[in-house]
Amino acid sequence: MPKKIRELKQLLRQAGFQEVPGKGSHTNWIHPLYAGKITVSGKDGADAKPYQDKEVLRAIQEVVDNQHDEQA
Repeated sequence: MPKKIRELKQLLRQAGFQEVPGKGSHTNWIHPLYAGKITVSGKDGADAKPYQDKEVLRAIQEVVDNQHDEQA
């Protein structure tokens, strides 16, 4: 069962990303340890597309990896 958009946003918040409003249903997410931004589109109750899920999980993993690199 696909994740909901609200679940992706919750994962990003938990990983320390900050929400920056975009146009319409788009929200941009930034993090000091992530180069660039993540754009999530869709209403909170809508099913996330597979590419959105992958992009969010990849960004969170990059932040986790960067945190480990800074601690080493």
